[in-house]
Amino acid sequence: MRDLVIVGAGPIGLEAAILARRAGLDYQVVEKGAVVEAIRRYPTYMTFFTTADRLEVGGHPLVTATDKPTRKEALDYYRKVAAAEQLALRTYTEVVAIEPLPSGGFRVVTRPSGPAGVGAATAELRARSVVVATGYFDNPKLLSVPGEELPHVSHYYDEAHPYFGRSVVIVGAGSSAADAALDLHRAGARVTLVHRGDDLRHSLKYWIRPNLENRIKEGSITAHFRTTVKRITPEAVVVDKGGEELVVPADRVFALTGYFAAPELLVGAGVRVDPDTLTAELDPVTFESNVEGLFVIGSAGFGNRTSDVFIENGLLHARAAMNALVARLKGAPAPA
Repeated sequence: MRDLVIVGAGPIGLEAAILARRAGLDYQVVEKGAVVEAIRRYPTYMTFFTTADRLEVGGHPLVTATDKPTRKEALDYYRKVAAAEQLALRTYTEVVAIEPLPSGGFRVVTRPSGPAGVGAATAELRARSVVVATGYFDNPKLLSVPGEELPHVSHYYDEAHPYFGRSVVIVGAGSSAADAALDLHRAGARVTLVHRGDDLRHSLKYWIRPNLENRIKEGSITAHFRTTVKRITPEAVVVDKGGEELVVPADRVFALTGYFAAPELLVGAGVRVDPDTLTAELDPVTFESNVEGLFVIGSAGFGNRTSDVFIENGLLHARAAMNALVARLKGAPAPA
């Protein structure tokens, strides 16, 4: 029986792991993908909106060429921190269930992730406490229309270069969709933006909006507002705009409609979840759930409210949870 299992090796999970190691806990981190898998899946040439110091874990400085790190700089940094701290990481392993034990503690059921997990036997870890830091990036908000499963449709934007001279449809009008639209336009793609709302999202970053609005006004990016997707074919996106059916050519479709933190793992462990927002019932100070010994940090417990939690304040969750957990297990606060 370990002291702790941490589910997720994003920046929030790594911070919790560093604090667990420094406190002398017997812990294990289990991660479905690679270290900081969500950042790995960010757009190839992305630059963070926030400054480097606010992404640091364990007190390790994040040194960057400018004040805002790139995706590559962040990946390099988190790998090096994990190696320097000698963290107990088990990557490409999915947690499929967390089960409270009658005698106390938890049974954490795992299996290999991806194709290796098909038909594979499950394994288990046992721990006195569990910290869930799984984030939300695994769970796109689906359009739920025919053709969404086609190979040229993706809920994750990568880069613009392959789409030079090609027709690309972007569904959504938030910051990610706007960034992708501008990036594709600059690379010579024919870009069409489709959004069910009346205008660009109000949450759109203030320095992005004027550029995109100007491109739409001049006609170099086509935008269809008050428009919903009906179906996707191998050659086009069929939409409804005010009762009129339009067929928009599409060699590539990016459905950038947002993500949510799936509650199934928490619900299976007995955590109470709001049926509307999908947010977990958590202590606002320690982030312990209604299940004693089960903590939920970062955006993992925030359901559809993903805009409430970022890496910066998620790191504060990790520190608060670990302070409470270490005090309980060891009788002393976690080291800073």
